[in-house]
Amino acid sequence: MFSYCSDPASLETFQWLSCYLTTGKHFAFYTSFGTVLLLLAITAPTALLFGFGGAMAARARFAPLSWIGKAYIAIVRGVPDIAFFLFFVIALDQGIEYLRHRIKCPDWEAAVRQGNDFVVCDAAKMPLNTADQWVHEIYGFTLAVVTFAIVFGAFAANVLFGAMRAVPRAQIETAEAYGMTHTQAFWRILVPQMWTYALPGLSNLWMVLIKATPLLFLLGVEDIVYWARELGGSKTERFTDYPHGDWRMQYFFGLLVFYLAFTKVSEVVLERLSKRLSRGQATLAGEAQRKAA
Repeated sequence: MFSYCSDPASLETFQWLSCYLTTGKHFAFYTSFGTVLLLLAITAPTALLFGFGGAMAARARFAPLSWIGKAYIAIVRGVPDIAFFLFFVIALDQGIEYLRHRIKCPDWEAAVRQGNDFVVCDAAKMPLNTADQWVHEIYGFTLAVVTFAIVFGAFAANVLFGAMRAVPRAQIETAEAYGMTHTQAFWRILVPQMWTYALPGLSNLWMVLIKATPLLFLLGVEDIVYWARELGGSKTERFTDYPHGDWRMQYFFGLLVFYLAFTKVSEVVLERLSKRLSRGQATLAGEAQRKAA
């Protein structure tokens, strides 16, 4: 069956553009938007879980556990994100391969670290060289999620730690005076009320997380930044049926619109969530709602 896209040279402008925007690479570009949204959907709750655990550890009565929680918050927040992403992903990947190497190749006599090279047996590769491409992509994406969760979990831990301390201590003491244990007072009194204090900081952290998704490009994941640069670069007739000049400005402008729209939707949702959490609370926002009612 004949397709008018089979001869790009004879196409009119609209037809040429419709054919150009429906190539396989462009569909990969469109799919990469889903990759970014999936990263946010998985990383946000995972980072919040890391943050909650870090905050609980930082305020623990057991001193060594408190030191670990505070060290996690201080160290990860003090390291530049790019440096952490580039170092941690390599270290984590090599750590996994080293453990597999010790288990699967116990008779290996050569050194694993040979100058600047990290050499393990083929059976210890993660993933294996014979694995399908989708396995490599999922593995790289998983490393990215873990890295993002650890980094933003430290910032979330700092926010939640401050929010826990913002809840009036008298409420905890009153709950314990009525017979609640320390654990019951924590889960029934402290945790439900801390969210209204934590939400402004978590909202800012969510916006920063959205803006940090282009770092996927540094981790080797083919995200929207990768495809915008790949598709927007100059193409000649020798390498494509749809030659064009340098269109990176247009592609990155499209990414700008996407991020601005996404952050605007986030602002609306977070504002409504803030009003819901502030209802009935003894805070400025809660008092404003009470007076308005």
